[in-house]
Amino acid sequence: MYLFTSESVSEGHPDKVADQISDALLDQFLAYDEKSHCAIETFVTTGQVVIMGEVSSREYVDLQTIARRTINRIGYTKSEYQFDGNSCGIMTAIHEQSGDINQGVSRAEEDEQGAGDQGMMFGYATTETDRYIPVSLDIAHLIMKTLAEIRKEGREMLYLRPDSKSQVTVEYSDEGVPQRIDTIVVSTQHDDFDEDEAMLAKIREDVLNILMPRVKAQLRSDKMLALFNDDIKYFVNPTGKFVIGGPHGDTGLTGRKIIVDTYGGKGAHGGGAFSGKDPSKVDRSAAYAARHIAKNMVAAGVADEMLVQLAYAIGVAQPVSIYVDTYGKSNVKMTDGEIAEKIRQMFDLRPKAIERALKLRQPIYSETAAYGHVGRESKVVRKTFTSLYHDTKEVEVELFTWEKLDRVEEIKKAFGL
Repeated sequence: MYLFTSESVSEGHPDKVADQISDALLDQFLAYDEKSHCAIETFVTTGQVVIMGEVSSREYVDLQTIARRTINRIGYTKSEYQFDGNSCGIMTAIHEQSGDINQGVSRAEEDEQGAGDQGMMFGYATTETDRYIPVSLDIAHLIMKTLAEIRKEGREMLYLRPDSKSQVTVEYSDEGVPQRIDTIVVSTQHDDFDEDEAMLAKIREDVLNILMPRVKAQLRSDKMLALFNDDIKYFVNPTGKFVIGGPHGDTGLTGRKIIVDTYGGKGAHGGGAFSGKDPSKVDRSAAYAARHIAKNMVAAGVADEMLVQLAYAIGVAQPVSIYVDTYGKSNVKMTDGEIAEKIRQMFDLRPKAIERALKLRQPIYSETAAYGHVGRESKVVRKTFTSLYHDTKEVEVELFTWEKLDRVEEIKKAFGL
């Protein structure tokens, strides 16, 4: 028996505010110029936003308008938060992408586009949940999404403010099978109360009697529901008062929640963040490709759990290595090295090929910037973009393409399953 823990954070967490601004700006550039190259970092603190980074694009974007709209959508709309979309100061320090980098990325032959940076990226999948992500992370995300829905509905828990965090600890058998939930932590920012003790009691009561029943009602399998039990330890705002939060309580920076964004600590992470980066940056596109491979391989039955690592050299199109770890849970008579070689043969992992296969030049990134980049639903939506310099643009895009199980039959055939 062992315990494993994952955390999630709300869209109002300061680091996630920064991620959402960076990705909203990226989407704006891509909506009007799909060839834009962006690496946009955002910093948020008390009453202030700083937007930094490199952009090469034909499009001119009103950075302030996009940033303010994003902050207001999240829910920072009141002056008492010490950070709100209508009044915060916004500084910008955007410049052109380095020509030294661009010469390694751009190619006359488009398919030979080099990787935008060196590095290693990981994809992971497990049969623990029907989303193929760890159950601890799946539930932690669901708690945060549900709490945000309650806040935005404005019918219950009216004291809620945008910043919150959750953490879920699951007990596993020695064979790695989830047995039960051991601990749930929920910390949520709230309005000021007259009495601290009454406040804590009220928030705990509402978490147990309003939030958690709604969370359980959304669980997609009896297997997950069975993990809930009467012995779960709940820690609700364990530090006590949590009035000061958001960017006023803690500075936020793009890319500081990479484990929340991916697999909750399971598998591995190469260290590269996602938000604000266009898909020529393999930090983003290759991580999505590795997830797409791992998920389709596990769904096809090649293994019950799989980690896929891709590594690149800057300016070079083909990955320098492909690594697979099935954690001893392979269902085929092949070594992990042989599975990796089969992946090399089946998937074109050049950056441009990944962009094309997963449709990554669409403005699809705002939706990724909170509640995880994996374990999400792939779907087609219509999005509307407005600009001070162009007509309003409505585009149809496909979200979370790397979550599609569109290679399963091909993989089954290739592996004789």
